[in-house]
Amino acid sequence: MKRVFIKTILAFLVIFLFVFTLYDVKEEENKVSVNTTQHFWSKERPFAVCQQKKYIDSFTTFAKAVHFARKYKNTSIYYYNNKTLIWTNPVKLRQSVILKAPMISQMPELARGCEVTSLAMLLRHAGEKVNKMTLAKEIKKDPTPYEEKNGKIYFGHPNVGFVGDIYSFKNKGYGVYHKPIKALAEKYLPGRIIDLTGCNWNDVLHFIHSGTPVWVITNGSFRELDEKYFQVWHTPYGPIRITMKEHSVLLTGYDKNYVYINNPLKTKANQKVPMKDFVKSWVQMGRQAITYIKK
Repeated sequence: MKRVFIKTILAFLVIFLFVFTLYDVKEEENKVSVNTTQHFWSKERPFAVCQQKKYIDSFTTFAKAVHFARKYKNTSIYYYNNKTLIWTNPVKLRQSVILKAPMISQMPELARGCEVTSLAMLLRHAGEKVNKMTLAKEIKKDPTPYEEKNGKIYFGHPNVGFVGDIYSFKNKGYGVYHKPIKALAEKYLPGRIIDLTGCNWNDVLHFIHSGTPVWVITNGSFRELDEKYFQVWHTPYGPIRITMKEHSVLLTGYDKNYVYINNPLKTKANQKVPMKDFVKSWVQMGRQAITYIKK
């Protein structure tokens, strides 16, 4: 009887040790290895990745930080300027969110002013009293003139500054991308603007889930465009592939199948657009996105 009891106890201990070891191995797999090239958290590397509040490393962009952090459990991202927690893994997104953001139309004053108008809506949501015309004046411009030569088009670069005429279709023009928009937004919300460009779609939804709308670049059709709608321009900073259907909106919400946007070409807020198509158009335009940190 004693032998049976002892064997039972030993069998139980073997099983317990096996399960404990397996669990411990799994936990080790989810721990971030701190390498010898760990960087200091600074303004130049403002996105800090932590695991269970332990500092691991810092990154120059949100996209790089989240790409690294997503590989592991119980990670989070803090922003240097105000030491604010801005992202966690895992997080359970609400099934449906629709934010109330001020609706501003770009027309009739700003024929090509969708980007600064969408920025005006974002800044108004943050409590800043700013208008689209002021932003149109303040946005950095790329003065490179339009020229066609030897079958090639020469013009400015939208990540350097606004290209062409923002006010009228009578003159050549295009628009502006995320870098000049972020720089202008920083003037109004210093240390609180986050450039999400390059991140995954769920990371964009993470910020809407947290209560802040997101400025994005897409196209006027809100679906992936055929290659025929694109062309290559030659700029002083290198060639760039663009489409004249480029458009900017403010993302204000989502549910299972749709996104909700404040479209500066409309007059009513929270326009409903199929999510699957919208995401493809956003990816096609370089995953450009900007939001802000709440106080």
